[in-house]
Amino acid sequence: MQIKKMGVRPRNLSDFVARLQASGRYTFHREEAVSALGVSEIALRSSARRLAAKGRICAPRRGFYVIVPVEYSQSGAPPPSWFIDDLMKFHGQPYYVGLLSAAALQGAAHQQPQVFQVVTGITLRPITVGRTRIRFSLKRHLAETPATEVKTETGAMRVSTPEATALDLVRYVGSAGQLGNVATVLAELSEKINPKRLVAAARAEVELSVVQRLGFLLEHVASSGIAAPLAEWLATKRPRPVPLRPERKPKLTERDSRWQILVNEQVEVDE
Repeated sequence: MQIKKMGVRPRNLSDFVARLQASGRYTFHREEAVSALGVSEIALRSSARRLAAKGRICAPRRGFYVIVPVEYSQSGAPPPSWFIDDLMKFHGQPYYVGLLSAAALQGAAHQQPQVFQVVTGITLRPITVGRTRIRFSLKRHLAETPATEVKTETGAMRVSTPEATALDLVRYVGSAGQLGNVATVLAELSEKINPKRLVAAARAEVELSVVQRLGFLLEHVASSGIAAPLAEWLATKRPRPVPLRPERKPKLTERDSRWQILVNEQVEVDE
């Protein structure tokens, strides 16, 4: 939205925010507000602090502002889905909503995630916006991960596909709780997983051990048909045995020859 095209300069920051909201926008950055209002950055920061104190806006990052509609005044901010795409454009970084947040969007919401999880290509500090905490996971080969656009209340956001979500849950098991929680989510997510697309997503996974662990878990929580094509593809890669829990040294444990997994933990699925 170009404020100057309205013909009349906004009277103040509150007026600027009201015009943005009326047009369906809920974010803005410092430079466009300075330009629209014709004020200095110092004056804008002062106005922004006053408006934030009233609960009208919040600032997840310095120079990036989110408008808080009245229905979210108690929580201090609208849901991250309203502004995550704009926030990542502000950072100039590719991203996708992933892990438990993606799984919940795909119907695997056994436990409502406590944080909104985003995967991106750089290290970003977690942020708290209102009552919601946003946590970022670093992934070097982000572009190869299958993702799709999902419509939101204010536009769209990128979300990993069910197949990519499943792989990421195993790759970032520490961010997904523990193996038992991952297995529980996979049991619900498996209904959305396409076996052929799962193999395609696995081809983009740089760590073969992640594919091995996912295959093992899927076979134990879902129908055998989902994991069968993955097992066939994996066999052509001749993987080396890896422990199910990599941080725990394998002892004399059971070995799953199909997935080349050293079963050093018994995984239980929550009912």
